[in-house]
Amino acid sequence: MNLSLTLNSRKTTLVLAMILALSAFTHLWNATGFPEIFYDEGIYLGRAMHVLSGQGPQEAIYYDHPYFGQIFLAGIFYAIGYPDSLNPTPAVSSIDELYLVPRMIMGLLAVFDTLLVYKITERKYGTKVAIFSSVFFAVMPISWILRRVLLDSILLPFLLLSILLALHSKEKKWLVPASGICLGLAIFTKVPVFTLIPLIAYLVYSQNKSKKLVVLWLIPVLLLPLAWPAQSLLTNHFANWEKDVLWQSHRINSGLTGTTKAFLAMDPVLFCLGIAGLIYSVIRKDVFTFLWMVPFMIFFALIGYSQYFYWIPILPAFCIASGVIVSDLGKRLEKEKLKRMIPYATFFVIAIFGLVNLALVINTDMTGNQFEALSFVANYAKGKDATVLASPVYSWVMRDALDLKNVKSNYDVVLFMPIPPRVILVADPHFYNDQGRGKQLKQVDDSTVAIKTFESMKDRYNVYSYPYSSLGYAHDAGTIKIKTNLP
Repeated sequence: MNLSLTLNSRKTTLVLAMILALSAFTHLWNATGFPEIFYDEGIYLGRAMHVLSGQGPQEAIYYDHPYFGQIFLAGIFYAIGYPDSLNPTPAVSSIDELYLVPRMIMGLLAVFDTLLVYKITERKYGTKVAIFSSVFFAVMPISWILRRVLLDSILLPFLLLSILLALHSKEKKWLVPASGICLGLAIFTKVPVFTLIPLIAYLVYSQNKSKKLVVLWLIPVLLLPLAWPAQSLLTNHFANWEKDVLWQSHRINSGLTGTTKAFLAMDPVLFCLGIAGLIYSVIRKDVFTFLWMVPFMIFFALIGYSQYFYWIPILPAFCIASGVIVSDLGKRLEKEKLKRMIPYATFFVIAIFGLVNLALVINTDMTGNQFEALSFVANYAKGKDATVLASPVYSWVMRDALDLKNVKSNYDVVLFMPIPPRVILVADPHFYNDQGRGKQLKQVDDSTVAIKTFESMKDRYNVYSYPYSSLGYAHDAGTIKIKTNLP
């Protein structure tokens, strides 16, 4: 009996190791080639550099999100001596290395997420469902969004840890406050994950049948995020905090409808399977995936603003719901052989479909023109009496890694200050998309001439055919113009 248990344990460990190796491939392969460097990634890396240089967690007076994300990144950068340890230069290869480090960190976090998805599902539904769910998380095409340096990717391991610790809190009561701390840090990274409070509170209560422990769990969940408004009070910026929070909540775009279309374009199989799994959980009266997915989706439907990567906190729930429904396929059949074969056959078909399509997408180059443009501007701006205006994708590298002077943190500074007389402009797709924010951006564009153009990286693919429909959301991979008004 003990020998049998040992063999089963070794098999399970081997399978888990294979899943993690698969996850390492899908999340680390071509880390700086795909996807393109997104505007928001530049913002968060710039803020991490701000912390790393000893200027504090809050950059300027922008209170769009809490600041644990930049503290977390800065802590890792400090530990590894980044970026100075790379001896950065304006060469394309050096710029690639500068972005490789944060992208690798995101990839390793995604591998850790895969482990946590496995452990959560194993605890809740057993080994078979855990294998199915974690493989789906590792290989389904939409998982590429975890590669980006985004707050959503940073908070996900803390959220998953909170769930896992709550599931194990019956045996060890100290895991209750530990779970609360993890969720508190997740909310301190990005506020909307407060919608997961009902799920984890339910798990804590169902494991312990104690309201006192739920209250104990809730204390760090509420206190840790309060450091954000508290900091604004201490620095006399509470009015700015209030204004920016209200601005965030009142932004409007295509909302949940638009992000649902994005999910379907990137990964129709996982979306449909996850929704089917959610409905199946309601039929089975299983509240786990329901409490994970529904409050979050309702929140974004109500606020009216969301982007495709906002799905990240509930992406594991889609995979778990999919794993449950696939595992139960054929269970009502009388033939035992078919009953065992159908779930595994379905699982392998879906997993192979996902892996092949994801591999095609992650093997593309979406950053080549960005790195070449950055290298060109960094070399061109040296020794010139001109102000560089660029998105954060480029500005943090020039300011914080290459120590170039007269580089503004963002081109949008011209909306709040006089336009500099001598300008070097990086006119990328995000710059043109932002021109509706103020006439000054168009004035800068009209007053400069292009001296170098870097062609779009995604035009070589048909973004209307699957799986390259994902590239339609590589918004910053388009044509880049370097413009100036210098003689």
